[in-house]
Amino acid sequence: MLIKSAFNQLRICQHISRSCFISPHRFMASTTAGSEKFGLPKRYQEASESVWVEYVALALKYKPLNLGQGFPDYPPPSYVTKALSDVANGDHLLNQYTRGFGHPRLVNALAKVYGQLINREIDPFNEILVTVGAYQSLYNAIYGHVDHGDEVIIIEPFYDCYYDMIKSAGGIVKAIALKPTKTGVISSADWKLDPKELESLFNEKTKMIILNTPHNPLGKVFNIEELTLIADLCKKWNVMVVADEVYEHMVFEPNKHIRICTLPGMWERTITIGSAGKTFSATGWKLGWSYGPNNLIRNMQLVHQNSVYTCATPLQEAAAIGFEYELSRFNSSESFFKSLAVELKGKRDFMANFLVQNGFEPTIPEAGYFMIADWTHLANKVDLSSETDEYKDYRFTKWMTKNISLQGIPPSAFYTKPHKHLGENFVRYCYIKKDETLQKAADILKQWYNKN
Repeated sequence: MLIKSAFNQLRICQHISRSCFISPHRFMASTTAGSEKFGLPKRYQEASESVWVEYVALALKYKPLNLGQGFPDYPPPSYVTKALSDVANGDHLLNQYTRGFGHPRLVNALAKVYGQLINREIDPFNEILVTVGAYQSLYNAIYGHVDHGDEVIIIEPFYDCYYDMIKSAGGIVKAIALKPTKTGVISSADWKLDPKELESLFNEKTKMIILNTPHNPLGKVFNIEELTLIADLCKKWNVMVVADEVYEHMVFEPNKHIRICTLPGMWERTITIGSAGKTFSATGWKLGWSYGPNNLIRNMQLVHQNSVYTCATPLQEAAAIGFEYELSRFNSSESFFKSLAVELKGKRDFMANFLVQNGFEPTIPEAGYFMIADWTHLANKVDLSSETDEYKDYRFTKWMTKNISLQGIPPSAFYTKPHKHLGENFVRYCYIKKDETLQKAADILKQWYNKN
């Protein structure tokens, strides 16, 4: 029983979106007197505590229905898992090392897929890099280009690793927040950047802007006007773009995902990042990639070869088989790249409805599998005095986990400190779950809401 319990706990930790890592602050606190020589290097001493570590521990202790972390609770497409099984039990050489910068079969498949999507011929061996998840692509892109004193613009709310990676690389974070332009139940399109504020962040020291579209956690799909504004500023100030596009195949009609690298003059200054975990609903595979011009990819390769060097061969072979299968039905409604968005749109609508019925005001996402919702109309139904966190959304989500057995994620974790107040009135939930899981969440909230 102890072994089974430990295995179940390990499975929960492994399913965290993108990463599960030890908090630097906890590590530092555990050092003993006189061990300063072996303390954490200065480049990591400003790293913030991970919300994922804290909330996984909370889930392990209270065992809520977990709508916090971003992973499906149902299997990936059968053709992908079958491919992995066949690879592992087939050619023994596919269980050995492969090319460090990307398994040949996979980079060729990626070049064909993205060549069609961006209408450009891509060199598979010089313009693509395969990494340990999109997480490592971000790391390689930042460490391969950001030097001490370089300024990097990030758009809030942002995936939390952006900030710490930039800081540890010696960069200076310049943050700008998307803000809702309406109140009540709104669309993610209603969250916008202030063009003048954005323009004011660009200068001679600006090295990079990180653009996440489709966006996590808002589900916003940046439109052509917004992308053109960013592109024009990047060309004016000679700034590169790291385009985090891992939710690219989860865009709901009639919205369209526009890749910023396809805009005039932008291929030369853009690194675009994708993810097998998101593309094939297999987050535990931790397989990602970057594509872009050779000079930018080459810088990332140097970081890559001096860190992980290469990625798991069987996973890359299986992902390649998956892409080849999708290429055979690329423009068909049966393609997983199209059917996943249709499936998720129904789940999105179901979640939005039960949140509204139980006092929340959700932002309806245009893409992705996360939804944020304003919970402030429920303030009279929760007693947050028992929670001691500085920010209200942390107190709310912890209270809900402990007392209602439903876990979400506090969005203030995705803001820089000066702007954390912008996320305090919201909670983030994940809806890439089985229908029965979502129904259970709806039942939990309904029972609580009507009881109070």
